[in-house]
Amino acid sequence: MAESVVSFVLDKLAILLEEKVNLVKNVKQEIEYIRDELERMIAFLRVADAEEHNDPELKVWVKQVRDVAYETEDIIDDFMLQSHVKNDRFLGKLIFCARNTGTQLEIASGIQNIKSRIIEIAEGHRRYSYRFHVPGEVSTLRYASNRGIDRRGDALLLEETEIVGIENPKRQLIRWLVEGESRFKVVSVVGMGGMGKTTLIKKVYDDFAVKKHFQNHAWITVSQSFVVEEILKDTIQQLFDQMKQTPPENFSSMNGNRLKAIIKDFLHERRYVLVFDDVWSVLAWEAIRYALPNENNGSRVILTTRLMDVASSCSKETDGYVYELNPLSEEESWILFSQKTFRGNPCPTHLIEICKTILKRCGGLPLAIVAISGVLSTKNESNVDEWKKLNCSLGSELEGNDKLESMRIILSLSFNYLPYYLKPCFLYLGNYPEDHQIQHNTLVQQWIAEGFVKQKVGRSVDEVAQGYLNELVNRSLLSPVKTNDDGSIKTSRIHDFYREIILPVSRDQHFVTSTNEQNMTWPRRVRHLSVHGSFIDTNVKRYGTRLRSFLSFHVEDSQSILSILQLLKSCRMLKVLDLRGVPLEKFPEDILELFHLRYLSLRSTKIKSIPRSIKKLQKLEILDLKETYINKLPVEILKLQNLRQLLVYRHVPGSYLPYDYIHGFKVFKGMGSLKFLQKLGIVDAYPGSIALKEIAMMTELRRVNITKLRTEDGVAVCLCIEKLQKLFSLGLRSIEGDVLDLSHLAWPPLSLQRLYLGGRLANFPKWIRSLPSLVKVYFRWSQLSDDPLEYLQDLPNLVHIEFLASYVGKKLCFKAGKFLKLKLLGLDKLETLSQVIIEEGAMPHLEKLIIQRCNSLEGVPEGIERLTDLKVLEFFDMPDEFIVPLSREKLGEDYWKIAHIPEVNHTYWRNGCWEVYPLDEKHGTKKSEQHTATIVRTQEQRNWL
Repeated sequence: MAESVVSFVLDKLAILLEEKVNLVKNVKQEIEYIRDELERMIAFLRVADAEEHNDPELKVWVKQVRDVAYETEDIIDDFMLQSHVKNDRFLGKLIFCARNTGTQLEIASGIQNIKSRIIEIAEGHRRYSYRFHVPGEVSTLRYASNRGIDRRGDALLLEETEIVGIENPKRQLIRWLVEGESRFKVVSVVGMGGMGKTTLIKKVYDDFAVKKHFQNHAWITVSQSFVVEEILKDTIQQLFDQMKQTPPENFSSMNGNRLKAIIKDFLHERRYVLVFDDVWSVLAWEAIRYALPNENNGSRVILTTRLMDVASSCSKETDGYVYELNPLSEEESWILFSQKTFRGNPCPTHLIEICKTILKRCGGLPLAIVAISGVLSTKNESNVDEWKKLNCSLGSELEGNDKLESMRIILSLSFNYLPYYLKPCFLYLGNYPEDHQIQHNTLVQQWIAEGFVKQKVGRSVDEVAQGYLNELVNRSLLSPVKTNDDGSIKTSRIHDFYREIILPVSRDQHFVTSTNEQNMTWPRRVRHLSVHGSFIDTNVKRYGTRLRSFLSFHVEDSQSILSILQLLKSCRMLKVLDLRGVPLEKFPEDILELFHLRYLSLRSTKIKSIPRSIKKLQKLEILDLKETYINKLPVEILKLQNLRQLLVYRHVPGSYLPYDYIHGFKVFKGMGSLKFLQKLGIVDAYPGSIALKEIAMMTELRRVNITKLRTEDGVAVCLCIEKLQKLFSLGLRSIEGDVLDLSHLAWPPLSLQRLYLGGRLANFPKWIRSLPSLVKVYFRWSQLSDDPLEYLQDLPNLVHIEFLASYVGKKLCFKAGKFLKLKLLGLDKLETLSQVIIEEGAMPHLEKLIIQRCNSLEGVPEGIERLTDLKVLEFFDMPDEFIVPLSREKLGEDYWKIAHIPEVNHTYWRNGCWEVYPLDEKHGTKKSEQHTATIVRTQEQRNWL
């Protein structure tokens, strides 16, 4: 990770050396020296970063480079801050005044110290270049590394009786190998390290049906540091040995092209299956594939990989298959855990609770379950404290327990070989609590504010950051939890064991330190600090200028709040400050002194106003005031010309989906000058003329939500939207009783993906059917007499539709061959609706159907049995006469129509809470646990952004 730190500091040094920056001559020369020396080191660091964990001496050298880079950043940031304090003209252009003699002397002294250290480190760099025979271009290097004992090969020796959850994937993979087309195909198996890919493929490879079907077989382990010639030689040796033939003479000294020719000639007109295990890049596959004949004789190649993009790319070109190996279920995990921990005996009753806690942390990862079980199997079963101690000290156990060492090595490979630009992004996840659902929108904005993301030609910084996030998901380092309608990931989670691996790395590099009530030991140096639960620290001043971010989670007690406020007084270099959920009642004045602050979240606090001095936060890009009591912004907000996101609104608690449940803020004259705004919400447009004119000037907007529109605002709102051609999310809502007039919109933004319309519509907005990118559409209180399906049915990418009190007709008909991508349909409070018809071939991929408060509906949709992909059918607050015919227990006459759906629930209000009753239960007699899924959905439905 040192390379990313140095690269970041080099960017800052470039700022100091710009023409408009006045520095003492000698200082400028010394900065140039530091810059040049760091540039010489950076290429070597790219390799050293991946190897330092194997070499203690190299690790020391990398640490020295990282530390001096951090200190250089501290000096530069402090200089910027002091110059800003002493010179009011320093506003965003970094114009440093030569009259600031004291500041110049301070930076001169600091830079001289840095230069001395750089000279010493540079000498170490030259020693390492000689030691590792670095000829100048690092891209040609290959290091011999001692990775410890890598026991991945042990997976090949497991008996099938020792493996859990293998039957279904094994059956599917064998079918892909021996059945189907005769064309050559690649079958990729993808999953995070330790998921059991090698174990599964070995059992498939050894299956009698597979052995019988193919004439030739070979198993080749690729790994991260593969050498093409060695892989080709291994393949040749196995193929010839299998046929009891002698390989060509001197083949071990041949070049790659001759080796490929031998393989291609040998396999010509033969049906073969080859396994390439542990493929880390598309380049590795491309280096091999041209050695394989592409003939229509049913040959197959199996790849295992941790990277989804590798799996997809390798299989796609042959129209092959990708099998994503998922974690074990709770039941499968318990079976495997019991087998390995208690050798097939039942778990003692007094250990069940702690065993389930430990097992949950394994997250269904077979390698983790087996490794932890190996440790627990040696514990005294009568001593529960021993078992609890392992759970509490899992991180240290991973470092020091020989039985867990092999698992740590396997999982660490995924981190060690991350590209340099992803390492700080992944380590940053250590800020988040265990098992926390990480919101992707929040995470990428924090990365950007920290400076981890560099803009690339033709791509915005947000797009680059999203690409980083996708890479981590593709590498199986983040597990998706919730997805958006367009398939993008909304929230994800880092596996507990990966988190335990990166936490000590972060602490060792003084990068991220997180704490909770059980861990209150703080390092002397830290750059990113997060608090989980409480923060009791009497010496917060020690963080000084080093701290760049502070994140809080579940902080509620007054003493912790006091410590946080004290911290803000001493940490002047913060770039990211996230205080969401902290019960602050007043805007902390010390925030206003954070000159470098780029990201500020006060979400879900009790703050009621923003001070006029907010203008001091010149670098602020993200201001998140959601769920606060703020409904008015000071005019000084216009000074924050770098703002990209401004979120100010609050949901009103109360009854289920009332018409007026959101408070936003009023736009004032001049606000259109915030030219860089990309996300804005929620704006109270009343009176609409000023607000709409100002919003129309924000031409970079991607997301905007406007509420309290009046009938007479129709022309103005349409003119406004026509000028926002980069929009992909739009929310519009009228005052209750007024019409949302959108008939004047001639040129809607063709990039629009999400559309939320609330309020009475005189007519259906016909321009909606011209939106090719539309993914999600909500209609609320529209009271349409026109059939909305007529205008929506041909939209090519629509996957989500919800109607709430939006249609006054009696029938909805989903026609054959329409809504081909629709996955979610919600029908709510359509009080006149009596019949829903689903024709053959309509909505073929619908996965979730929600029917709520449609009291006139005579029965389930006609043709619902045709929806073979439907996974969830949810009835919300429907009358008993509608539900009873669907109950299996009561032998309902319509039960057969929904029998194919895995999950069918009825939810309604009882005893002061929402309760869910699965229709497989006897209706109305079993008190279910308090319903959560539907309530979560309706809460999300309220959030238009």
